Amino acid sequence: MKRRDFSLACSAVAGAAWVQSPAWAQQKPPESGTDYLKLDKPAAVEAPAGKIEIIEFFWYSCPHCNAFEPTFAAWMKRVPKDVSVRRVPVSFRDDFVPQQRLFYALEAMGLLDKLHAKVFTAIHVEKLSLARADAIADWVVKQGVDKAKFLEQFNSFAVATKATRGTQLQNAYKVEGVPALGVGGRFSTDGTYAKSMERALVVAEFLANQIRSGR
Repeated sequence: MKRRDFSLACSAVAGAAWVQSPAWAQQKPPESGTDYLKLDKPAAVEAPAGKIEIIEFFWYSCPHCNAFEPTFAAWMKRVPKDVSVRRVPVSFRDDFVPQQRLFYALEAMGLLDKLHAKVFTAIHVEKLSLARADAIADWVVKQGVDKAKFLEQFNSFAVATKATRGTQLQNAYKVEGVPALGVGGRFSTDGTYAKSMERALVVAEFLANQIRSGR
């Protein structure tokens, strides 16, 4: 499931307000190498100029990602206007690729808002195996999606390219386990560094503020 074993499970909690720099005056600020990793080489970003990109790296079959999903989904709705948030499915092994392609096919069809959370439910609540292309296609059809149109996207060059780029990006951010967060092409953090994924969001907010202030 992941390269590094996470010892801390994620729990869904209500998000706190976005951290502003003065808030850290009351506590020790996050430190590089302890609470987050500063990349030696910047990672590619897709956010336009003036936007700070924050990425959630995830895997649909990861129980920690499933637990974190409601918290992250709620947090996404309250980010400042200068923050661009996106999700990137990881591929630590070749058998992760079908779920990468599932995500990008749903994205291409404009179905992520409708089906992203349902994929987690299917795997972790309904206990369905969605590891292979045929099982994925069968499940998508049951959600009312045209099978031919879905497979066209699933097997497309565009989706394959996005999956490859996603893997390259996870490596650029040195992602060792999921869920994990990448910030601005410069930093990464996760439940191991931050001690919980809820705090990882706070650390990501701190790092976004550092980028915003030109540090």
